Amino acid sequence: MKTVTIIGFNGALASAITGMIDLFRLAGVTWARIHGEQPTAWFRTRLLTEDGEPCRCINGVTLLADGSWQDVDELGADDLLIIPTIGAPIDEALQTNSPLIQWLSQFQDATPGDVRVASNCTGSFLLAAAGLLDGREATTHWGFGDQFRRQFPAVNLHADKLVTVDGPVACAGGGMAWWDLGVYLVERLAGAQVARELAKAFVIDAGRTSQAPYSVLQAKRYHSDKVIHQVQDWLEAHFREPVSLPELSSFAGLSERSLLRRFRQATGDSPSSYLQLLRVEEARRLLESSTGGLESVTRAVGYEDVSSFSRLFRRHTKLSPGAYRAKFGR
Repeated sequence: MKTVTIIGFNGALASAITGMIDLFRLAGVTWARIHGEQPTAWFRTRLLTEDGEPCRCINGVTLLADGSWQDVDELGADDLLIIPTIGAPIDEALQTNSPLIQWLSQFQDATPGDVRVASNCTGSFLLAAAGLLDGREATTHWGFGDQFRRQFPAVNLHADKLVTVDGPVACAGGGMAWWDLGVYLVERLAGAQVARELAKAFVIDAGRTSQAPYSVLQAKRYHSDKVIHQVQDWLEAHFREPVSLPELSSFAGLSERSLLRRFRQATGDSPSSYLQLLRVEEARRLLESSTGGLESVTRAVGYEDVSSFSRLFRRHTKLSPGAYRAKFGR
């Protein structure tokens, strides 16, 4: 039987801890009970904290620990270590959990092969701080992608992905992505049949691959360039209109080259890409809140050709406009 170790700390997201424990404990069990068969448990779980004391999660729930991670010198051949979501302010959590970060750093040289260490959502910040993600592909909550890139430039971040796996390290994206990570890890460690049965028993849609349908533009404004903030404000007021680079540079009082450089430095995008994002964001809002046809939505955001806009929308959200409305429409 394989051992899954989940690390608890004050300010963690309780559901990312208890939910993972439920998934692993009931893999091979719930499905068998539903069908009147003999259960076969695949995993044992344990919750470890720094000193073996309970951890108080961000929602006020206190979880009893099974022991201290300080007593663990190495992972067994079948062990899996999971870092849950940071629910507290991230910088604060990184500071208060510096002993945990130091302890995690011993797993930097984990033998490539099956997944040995995993994180959910903002838990990836702890793995990155420990150096486990340097040079590796990773993901985190889409809303903290820019902060992650600034703090850990050595990590190959793909904040649009729901789950990433690079060597012995796996990461899941935002919020409830522990569902997807848990089912994926069960498949890796117990087989596809056990994972499929687990997903069916828990009524989990195991086919999700991207966070893109859930992301918003807010993170693009987390910078200190006041001129670029003004340009963004202007674009947000005029995105339905034809916009040219000369017109935009004239408004900003910058040369076209300087505008392009400063805009990309501040937001990570070109003005034209940002304009596309604004139009897609407005289309998402209209698809969520109105019943207008795709042609009217396309024109409302400044495009004439429905097919080209549909391709743009799919590229940014990983869903067609129709599928997006079906999923998020009120």
